[in-house]
Amino acid sequence: MLTIEISGWKTLKLEYLVLDVNGTLATDGELAAGVSPAVQQLKETLQVILLTADTFGQGSKLAEMLGVSIHILSVGNEREQKRDFIHSLGAGQVAAIGQGINDEWMLRDAALGICVLSTEGTAVQTLLTADVLARDGAEALALLLHPDRLKATLRR
Repeated sequence: MLTIEISGWKTLKLEYLVLDVNGTLATDGELAAGVSPAVQQLKETLQVILLTADTFGQGSKLAEMLGVSIHILSVGNEREQKRDFIHSLGAGQVAAIGQGINDEWMLRDAALGICVLSTEGTAVQTLLTADVLARDGAEALALLLHPDRLKATLRR
């Protein structure tokens, strides 16, 4: 568990880290630099799960490389599926990272929603729903590795 007390906002008690894959951790199905070491560190305190529509068909390979579990969505209603998945975990215990329109409701409902800017594009609605914006997936993961950064950004 990762506990982060953010003055004037809330205390996060996180058990899960749910990660979109394409555009968030990977570009064109290839894992981005800096992601793997950050995920390895975060696995010490959080259960890390990849949640993907698997556009490039590399999700299972990436999950194996990272040593994490994966949930591949079925075609259609991906936004609803992602939202429902984090609710099945207990959304109040979830930090979620994504950038596509199908991540919008997941980021909105998670205890902490982090949106990333992506070379594949970032959906404006998703950006406006998130609690925090990071320049890429590695920087988003670093926010959880260095929680004082989140405290400085989100305190009221």
